Amino acid sequence: MNQYALWAIYKTEMARTFRTLLQSIVSPVISTSLYFVVFGAAIGSRIQEVNGIAYGAFIVPGLIMLSLLTQSVANASFGIYFPKFTGTIFELLSAPVSYLEIVIAYVGAAATKSIVLGLIILITASLFVPLHIEHPFWMVAFLVLTALTFSLFGFIIGIWANGFEQLQVVPLLIITPLTFLGGSFYSIDMLPPAWRTISLFNPVVYLVSGFRWSFFGHADVGVGISLAATLGFLVVCLAIVGWIFRTGYRLKN
Repeated sequence: MNQYALWAIYKTEMARTFRTLLQSIVSPVISTSLYFVVFGAAIGSRIQEVNGIAYGAFIVPGLIMLSLLTQSVANASFGIYFPKFTGTIFELLSAPVSYLEIVIAYVGAAATKSIVLGLIILITASLFVPLHIEHPFWMVAFLVLTALTFSLFGFIIGIWANGFEQLQVVPLLIITPLTFLGGSFYSIDMLPPAWRTISLFNPVVYLVSGFRWSFFGHADVGVGISLAATLGFLVVCLAIVGWIFRTGYRLKN
């Protein structure tokens, strides 16, 4: 493995984060804090507890997951799309760098940025409400797995996109709505039976549920199912990325 090339790509992507610190870190943290204040104050005054958990604390995993999903997709998709847009992708493809190293570097950088952001939001949330993480190992595991999975998904979107409009359409019209409807701010047990059944077809429900279980030991669906769903989506993304590099889809033309 060409470690120098891998590190060079990774370092370049991370450097872009520090050049756009306001956009990459500060803006998502402020937005999440506003969500916390609005939902925690407005709804928390009416809903004191959910499944025995104070509402302010209950929404913290959902807020972290909301930022984690959107930022993972955005970071990875823009990271690989920009070289396509400028034409420098051909220099990368002709360099002595394997496809595996390219994926590890871009996806690793995007996942690293998302994980750091998630931890910053967690620290910020602890200033508003007292938090106790019941299963810290699984909290980190879900955090890392989700960041890697959706960074891979964002990498796929970045290769698929033919313009900045396409780059934004999936996160705005699919990822964000699914996250809001995935139990980020409520328990799906609070829904009528028909809507609860429909919610189970939303893959984000399993991510949020598993991540919330790591905090409070309570989940809307079994933690084993949540873990299997996350790993399953990761395998699907890996298979698609492998197919893209084997066929040269939207890379060689």
